[in-house]
Amino acid sequence: EEIQRETAYPDGKVEKVLKNGCHLIFFPNGTWKKVGSDGKTVTITFFNGDVKQIMPDQTVIYYYADAKTTHTTYSDGLEVLQFSNGQIEKHYPDGKKEITFPDQTIKNLFTDGQEESIFPDGTIVRVQRDGSKTIEFNNGQRELHTSQFKRREYPDGTVKTVYVNGQQETKYVSGRVRIKDKDGNIIIDTKL
Repeated sequence: EEIQRETAYPDGKVEKVLKNGCHLIFFPNGTWKKVGSDGKTVTITFFNGDVKQIMPDQTVIYYYADAKTTHTTYSDGLEVLQFSNGQIEKHYPDGKKEITFPDQTIKNLFTDGQEESIFPDGTIVRVQRDGSKTIEFNNGQRELHTSQFKRREYPDGTVKTVYVNGQQETKYVSGRVRIKDKDGNIIIDTKL
């Protein structure tokens, strides 16, 4: 672009105004700033390679050169971080966070302390504030983990529970109940 005027300042800063209306400002430390002809688009390239862009809608895009990470802050408060390994984090204004990992697993962190992970195979894991966990498998099975037991529910209605003391209880849809002690010995089996 053709330079309309150039000004050198005592502090070593140099400003160039281009004929298209853009302003380029060069700082002594190697940082430079470009203000678009609209006066709203600003790009700052720092001496360390970082780049900050301010868009007309006030979206701010900051690229961290060393970490190869982009941090975008939108005017509505949404922040998106994109890491070099493909991980993407979204930080919402209400405090919720959504992380998409390189393997496409999605983890949601809610403001009330709950978590939800959705795996590529369709498995969903939900963790409550008290630490209890629900796992929904893509084959229709469901597990519940609490501090007292682990329970698996099968699509046919069978429910198997393993208690912290090692005791196992299996309830079949037929009404049959089988209970084993911690060593696997059958205590009760109500065969129907």
